[in-house]
Amino acid sequence: MTDTTRKQAAPCGTWTSPITAAVVAAGATPLSQVLLDGGDVFWLAGRASEGGRNTLLRNRGGQVDELTPAPFNARTRVHEYGGGATLVADSHIWFSNFADNRVYRLDRAGSGEPVPVSAGGDERWADFVLDRAHRRLIGVREDHSAGGTYPDNTLSALGADGTVTVLVDGNDFYSSPRISPDGTHLAWLSWDHPRMPWQGTELWLAEIGEDGTLLDGRLIAGGADEAIVQPEWSPDGTLYFVSDRSGWWNLYRYEHGVVHPVCPRAAEFGGPHWVFGNSMYGFRSAQEIVCTYIEDGVSQLARLDVRNGHLTPIATPYEQISELRVEGDTVALLGGAPTLAAEIACIDLATGQRNVLARSIEQLPDVSYLSVPQSIRYPSKGEKTADRTAYAFYYPPTNRDFAPQPGELPPLMVIGHGGPTSMAASTLKLATQFWTSRGIAVLDVNYGGSTGFGRAYRDLLKGQWGVVDVEDCVAGAQYLVDNDLVDRERLVIRGGSAGGLTTLCALAFHDVFKAGASYYGVSDLKGLDADSHKFESHYNEYLIAPKESADRVYAERSPINHTDKLHRPMIFFQGLDDKVVPPPQSEVMVSALRARGVPVAYITLAGEGHGFRKADSIVRTLEAELYFYLRVFGIPVPESLPPIDIENLAA
Repeated sequence: MTDTTRKQAAPCGTWTSPITAAVVAAGATPLSQVLLDGGDVFWLAGRASEGGRNTLLRNRGGQVDELTPAPFNARTRVHEYGGGATLVADSHIWFSNFADNRVYRLDRAGSGEPVPVSAGGDERWADFVLDRAHRRLIGVREDHSAGGTYPDNTLSALGADGTVTVLVDGNDFYSSPRISPDGTHLAWLSWDHPRMPWQGTELWLAEIGEDGTLLDGRLIAGGADEAIVQPEWSPDGTLYFVSDRSGWWNLYRYEHGVVHPVCPRAAEFGGPHWVFGNSMYGFRSAQEIVCTYIEDGVSQLARLDVRNGHLTPIATPYEQISELRVEGDTVALLGGAPTLAAEIACIDLATGQRNVLARSIEQLPDVSYLSVPQSIRYPSKGEKTADRTAYAFYYPPTNRDFAPQPGELPPLMVIGHGGPTSMAASTLKLATQFWTSRGIAVLDVNYGGSTGFGRAYRDLLKGQWGVVDVEDCVAGAQYLVDNDLVDRERLVIRGGSAGGLTTLCALAFHDVFKAGASYYGVSDLKGLDADSHKFESHYNEYLIAPKESADRVYAERSPINHTDKLHRPMIFFQGLDDKVVPPPQSEVMVSALRARGVPVAYITLAGEGHGFRKADSIVRTLEAELYFYLRVFGIPVPESLPPIDIENLAA
């Protein structure tokens, strides 16, 4: 136990911490798309020092090798958010390269240079499977060559010679093509505007003819109000999938034309399809599934007997699990916990042994500098919305060397996650510990609309974006104030993308927060519709209002129309290459605040899109945000912190 009597009393926000912005930028390696094949484990690792390049790594017998040399970047922009950029099967690896949109083939042994297979250019690919019988890949193809408002999405085949064959078209979106073990059937998901895939998708099944065409395609599950994710074939050729038809994303199987529930439970065995390739279950055998599921925002790992629906827990140290792959007795996953940053691990089900193959942070700070979050639930409501319970993770300030001055309560940073159909998790994030180790408390909010709490909770945001999410953030801050945990005069709110709208609405329509930070945030809902890419081009019809009434609601809810209500200091961060929330969304807001004399700072980053990947960008934004808060709250600024220009601050 730390001896608090030896701690130095200092103003919150000024505590010296080993978790610097440079440590945050250099220490976190994004890990994604875990694959397991033939005993080898593969994954993508982001290289912030190389401009955010994704490279494919392989662990074979404890030795890790890099398979995609620089400058290859295993990343795709299908649906703009990408995912599903790599496939490992038999003796080859295929990956989509970000720079030229071409699909490349690589010898699995890692020898030789990658060989281009597709034309690239205006043609993007994701979510591949290997059709061995016809010596081709089947995947999601997004064609931007027509020059229309939006690209054309199809389910297509890519031959070894680069020949493209469209297999299914006519829907706005496709995902998850999966070939049966005997190679005779193909299952896939599709959906159409205005739905997003977590609102409603359709599961289709077709035979694969001898010539490779699809025959007798038929809808077997799903619809406008049923969201299906992750169809998979069991070893015995039974089709499984995850559906939220019960109100929770649960497992089902399709047999002899009938859909059967596998394990009814008030838990989430699936998640929203923001990116391709997500996996939350896999088959140990035809009778046993290894799965991860979420209860009250925390992941569990278990074996599931498909004959009786019985779950047997598998002990792990993780509270967040994703990217789950299963091969025999081997389970590979991406896991994290409050004192464990995201890591790739293998579990041997026969022995229970767990081996960590890769860590997103190789050198963790001493645990005495880490804040362990408390999972809290609290009452929330609004003038026009019903009483409800909201959820969040509360991180108290923690630093073994410092304590608040006598009588001082810490400032609070409230974080509204992006998405907004996403989820705040408790996995160790140095970006959060950057603040808590300096004496600033953090509340990471799972507001109404968040994943992990069932469909009814997710649908709380229907027509209420900018309302329910804001109310839950405001209520969370007030809950901590009422419990004498934080200083009511030093409450700040920050968020990125959709969380940026939450931030701006909280400052415009409520008088609780004293400052805010918007990372590529939405300020003009109508402008977002005009600028948005295909995947999200109708999302606001669900989040805000149908088109016939949208203009009125947009005007009421867009912060850009209510700058007269903004009088709290704000800082904006914007990637100049952002195609999801383009720079004008920030620029119009900054100009309005500047003209009104409200303290404002604007930081732009060349070469960055929706989310910052470069190490120097991460350092610059964190240090600028800290400097901004210290200045506006009159807290002494360390000489080592680079200054930024804050307009109107004297006023």
